[in-house]
Amino acid sequence: MSKKLFVGSLPWAVNDESLKQAFAPYGKVVSATVVTDRRSGRSKGFGFVEMENDSEAKAAIDALPFANSMFMDPSNVFGGNP
Repeated sequence: MSKKLFVGSLPWAVNDESLKQAFAPYGKVVSATVVTDRRSGRSKGFGFVEMENDSEAKAAIDALPFANSMFMDPSNVFGGNP
């Protein structure tokens, strides 16, 4: 069964593909979606990543400080400021 994770405090430059790449080392990413504003198209700073199973989701949560939380250091994974 897949597991969906909330990912918050994302830099505006993060898109679906870069979010997926950040989680890919920890297991199969079923989907990765950055939520965007309908009018501007700009990121709202959060998204969701769906991992193939619970153990892969747990590995990502344990390895990435911002997985399934509302806090992250953007320079940790995405290499830049929000």
